Amino acid sequence: MENIIERIRIALTNSIDEKTRTTSQNFFREKIKSYGIKVPLVNKISKEYHKQIDLRTKAEVFELCEILWKSGFLEESFIACDWSYRLHRKYEPEDFQIFERWINDYVNNWASCDTLCNHTVGEFIEMYPEYLERLKIMARSDNRWTRRASAVSLIIPARKGKFLNEIFEIADILLQDKDDLVQKGYGWMLKAASESNQEAVFEYVVRNKAAMPRTALRYAIEKMPGDLKSKAMAKQ
Repeated sequence: MENIIERIRIALTNSIDEKTRTTSQNFFREKIKSYGIKVPLVNKISKEYHKQIDLRTKAEVFELCEILWKSGFLEESFIACDWSYRLHRKYEPEDFQIFERWINDYVNNWASCDTLCNHTVGEFIEMYPEYLERLKIMARSDNRWTRRASAVSLIIPARKGKFLNEIFEIADILLQDKDDLVQKGYGWMLKAASESNQEAVFEYVVRNKAAMPRTALRYAIEKMPGDLKSKAMAKQ
């Protein structure tokens, strides 16, 4: 299996864009490892090489994902996220511990966090909603990325109007988090929920705005009409 990893890395190295390599760090505060490749091209490479592993077992694909995650390279993490999501029809409850470990052990930037959680973890939660309880535990983690993950894993379900009570419970846990990337994560979750439950999210924001950091508040109300935004932002 190492052979396909080697071929992927050659393809990535041959796709380096000097401008992207120079500017990619600008999008992150923390130091990242990056080849410097535009995301659409990474996605194309991921799709191309996935054809060569399509008949591998889920366990074998997860093992390849693990190797990609361990590299620490942003682009390899995107491929790992893509491959793990492509297996979503085969997800089983025990797979959650693998996804959670990837978050805890390997995720070290917002892009890898969101790519994994929006799709792989979010899809898993829709399939096995009993694992919403695990997200609440993750929201209390000392790891900033695990806390962000607890919120951004619910972005897509939130847009569908799902899990509103649990979304508010996770927002309650993260409400006064000091980390602005966590604030943005749960604010984004609330914004996504407002697409289907605007009134309920507005009421939640107004009820909690005295304690909610302005960063989270601004994210949460971003898609609301101007009059509701003004009410939410008004000083009490």
